[in-house]
Amino acid sequence: MPITVGIHYETFDPIAKQRQVWRAVDEAGFDQLWNSDHLSKTPSSGDPTGPILEAWAALAAQAAETRRVRIGVLVTGNIHRHPAWLAKLGTTVDHISQGRLEMGIGAGWNADALGRVGIAVPDAPARARMLDEACRVLVALWTQDRANYKGRFYELKDAIHEPKPVQKPHPPIVIGGRGPKVTTRAAARHAQGWNTSGGRGYEADAEAVKILDEHCAKIGRDPKTLRRSVNLGWNGGEGLELAKRYRDIGFTEFVIAIGNDGADALREVDLLEREMLPKLRALA
Repeated sequence: MPITVGIHYETFDPIAKQRQVWRAVDEAGFDQLWNSDHLSKTPSSGDPTGPILEAWAALAAQAAETRRVRIGVLVTGNIHRHPAWLAKLGTTVDHISQGRLEMGIGAGWNADALGRVGIAVPDAPARARMLDEACRVLVALWTQDRANYKGRFYELKDAIHEPKPVQKPHPPIVIGGRGPKVTTRAAARHAQGWNTSGGRGYEADAEAVKILDEHCAKIGRDPKTLRRSVNLGWNGGEGLELAKRYRDIGFTEFVIAIGNDGADALREVDLLEREMLPKLRALA
């Protein structure tokens, strides 16, 4: 199976710089270009009062600025928007990009940023179940002439969603998260791809893969039909060795972050194109 290499680039830089970076990623031959969905910077990404632009508006601009790279939000916080609105955003970006959208979605978690603007954050089990229902809503709206669905959190009544996305039957859904009871089960049931941030380390991700495979087996799905991706740091040989370990447990997609801690994202794209991209491609 071929190796896919993506770039994760936050919306921190001025928009003129972001446009340069998007085009550079596209021209360098990377497979994916992702951003993140937050109202303010998270504790891991720097000063929360620092600049950050909105993910889906930026994604629409990426769609217009690039030609071949697949684009998405890694991942959209489901609790940030009603899934019917998210379906419409997804369809719009899929049309602007001529069918290059990856629908990244997760439960959402940033209670500090959301709480500051009065957005309620349900507890973790509720957020996970809302994610499962949201995937059903997305697929229904994208594929049915009149969509109907009734769940605990969302309801559709002969809902109209036109036009449909460019990609058929719909843009691939990529679920991010390692929750063993609901999130990985939702990925097995609804997603074409699953992403882990890698933040808890290889061993935790290896355990999550076992659980993911068990959920696939329970519904009769071949686990190999579910793409697996991981966010990796890149520091030469150490990063390559870690990528090899992930490859050995079924991961074929690697996402590398750029532009953090004040780094020049354009220079990083050039460096990664020369030093990292060929080495990861060779893992296939």
